[in-house]
Amino acid sequence: MKNRTLFRKLLSLALAAVMVLALAACGGTEEAAPATDAPATDAPATDAPAADAPDAPAALALESQVVGDPAGETYKVGVCNYVDDASLNQIVSNILSQLDAVGKDRGVAFDVYYDNCNADAAVLNQIIANFMADDVDLMVGVATPVAMAMQAATLEDPIPVIFSAVSDPVGADLVDSVEAPGANITGTSDYLNTDAVMNLIFAADPDADKIGFLYDLGQDSSTTAIADAKKFLDDKGVEYVERNGSTVADIMLAADALVADGVDAIFTPSDNSIMTAELSIYEKFSQAGIPHYTGADSFALNGAFLGYGVDYANLGVETANMVAQVLLDGADPATLGVMTFDNGTATINTETCAALGLDLETVKAAFTPFCTKVQEITTAESFEDIGA
Repeated sequence: MKNRTLFRKLLSLALAAVMVLALAACGGTEEAAPATDAPATDAPATDAPAADAPDAPAALALESQVVGDPAGETYKVGVCNYVDDASLNQIVSNILSQLDAVGKDRGVAFDVYYDNCNADAAVLNQIIANFMADDVDLMVGVATPVAMAMQAATLEDPIPVIFSAVSDPVGADLVDSVEAPGANITGTSDYLNTDAVMNLIFAADPDADKIGFLYDLGQDSSTTAIADAKKFLDDKGVEYVERNGSTVADIMLAADALVADGVDAIFTPSDNSIMTAELSIYEKFSQAGIPHYTGADSFALNGAFLGYGVDYANLGVETANMVAQVLLDGADPATLGVMTFDNGTATINTETCAALGLDLETVKAAFTPFCTKVQEITTAESFEDIGA
């Protein structure tokens, strides 16, 4: 615990220096718009229905937006997104819509300040400094890097922080445990059951003998998931190769390399860098006859063969509910357990399935024993584009 406190203090000092430099270089918050992997826990799961996502991030690009009951007591909430991708945007949209619903139900208003750091650490720290200068009542950090920066910035000024889409909050040193976070921060986790994804790969292709890993070495969301995947394949005696990238250009080259490697399938965890590049690489894999298995339904939305994991719309809803628990019900983040979710939903991109030459009904039948639900999707840039 002492080592963790010392680490937090050192990190806080370093981030404070970055904030000063960022604020000197920029007069205001820039306009704009994901996480990790965690051990299974006994924290309560939920299947609450997701709210309909509005056309938010356009609406959220405003300096602030009041939702709920404008005649009621107002709470100021700062929401920062890590990067512009389908899953994280879906979370933000549902945070906003659920806060609106809760506010109307409880007779209060939420003045939501939203920004997106676009994976820029200096901009991230500037946004947090602006939230604190605006004296927000609570901050919401979408994805692990945002949550970590908010944690460090609030060591001396413990504003409540609710995180969302953090796959390994314990491994990221955000909380002491999922049951008892221990400080001013808690939230929702998008923990990925890697073994379940591996089982799907071999359910569809029992003879697969070479698996490719595509991920960003700098993404916390990939660290534990890739280690778990390696152990699974080592135990099974199956070969694997790794390719990495952080920019779209790098990831496209890594995708070409995996095709040249002759892999039978590719696995990517809930890695936001690869998610951002998915629209640029999915056709390479389908043309080569290689299914891409991934850790979120947003990958499948953007062309990957399969996305497996949590319902990110519901993740946003429950994140907003935790905001309400802290601000309206007086819940203490230190004792409010991190919320985890069922990982049992497999989302198949039906267009990519056909392009791979696979029969959809056969695939669904193979996956069903390993999932709580199998659903279908077609390629689009965002969830709001579906049916447009």
